[in-house]
Amino acid sequence: MASKIELLAPAGDLQRLKTAVDYGADAVFIGGKKYSLRSRASNFDLDSIAAAVKYAHAKNVRVHVTVNMIFHDEDYDGLDEYLIALDNIGVDAIIVASMYVIQRAKALTKHLEVHVSTQYSITNSMTIDYFKALGADRVVLARETSLDELKDIVKMSSLPVEVFIHGGMCVNYSGRCTLSNYMTLRDANRGGCAQSCRWKYEILSDDRTTVLSDLETDFSMSSKDLNAIDVLKELMDLGVVSLKIEGRMKTEYYIATVVKAYRQAIDDLAAGKDRKSVQQTARQELAFVENRETFSGFYLNMPKASGHLYGVNGAGVNQNFVASVIEMVDENHALIEIRNQLKQGDQIQIFGPSSSIVFNLQKMVNSEQI
Repeated sequence: MASKIELLAPAGDLQRLKTAVDYGADAVFIGGKKYSLRSRASNFDLDSIAAAVKYAHAKNVRVHVTVNMIFHDEDYDGLDEYLIALDNIGVDAIIVASMYVIQRAKALTKHLEVHVSTQYSITNSMTIDYFKALGADRVVLARETSLDELKDIVKMSSLPVEVFIHGGMCVNYSGRCTLSNYMTLRDANRGGCAQSCRWKYEILSDDRTTVLSDLETDFSMSSKDLNAIDVLKELMDLGVVSLKIEGRMKTEYYIATVVKAYRQAIDDLAAGKDRKSVQQTARQELAFVENRETFSGFYLNMPKASGHLYGVNGAGVNQNFVASVIEMVDENHALIEIRNQLKQGDQIQIFGPSSSIVFNLQKMVNSEQI
């Protein structure tokens, strides 16, 4: 088993980056205001990227920045200056989906690693060799890679390999989808995906005159979300260098819960603790933030109907998250910001990066009345 494997977490803004760092991520990936595939995330300007790097580096955590959109000619304006600025700030790596960007980054910067995005759908070692020749430092494999394939790829790979372990899956190969473009004029590969695969569709007769479906049978083609906890030990044993969590648009609570669950699972498995017990604990923690069904993706076999959400769009929003702790006033009192329904007598758990407290809520007072 690898002695050290990177846990790579997402962050949509500076506060979520701090949360990911505090809860155990070894590296965090963020998007800038330009060139990123999550245009609806809060994202970082250069000043906030600098603040992110300062905070993360103080705790020996790396920062990766996505430059992973599919470029059109007009998108290249300002690219060189942006890459140089990221390098000067001290960003550790960029994640790219353009051969031109790989070449420009290597020509213009002194310290930036270049990681090849999953958008390239890399599923073989020969393609990895090609990107190494271009100057790439790491590859992010396609989510559509099985454990058996991964074993051979890592063995023959000329570059370090990163894989996804948790989060959203695409109905097409690694995001190569134009449904959003066609239906909403929002380009999925330039940061505007409308997630059209998650909509419900009517099923029509061949002549399109009769609706064959109803509200109970309307069709969607969306994939279940990825949850790789059942194959986490295999991924660690195979020698991949980084385990990546998807979700730059997810909440601070989601980031804290998922990062903490995988941090504990990775550490416990590395320490030789009982695998089934580790998996059970992680599943329980991860269930608190699931709002869609999950599965092990392509790791164990080619997904069939059981891997997709037909006619449903998830398990419903989980309402366990009730508040954010602003500060602890003393050991018995906390200033909190309410996010969901909460009442006196409820059993509450306050959790942090290294501690957890369970108690029955005895009294609440509006801060304006203090």
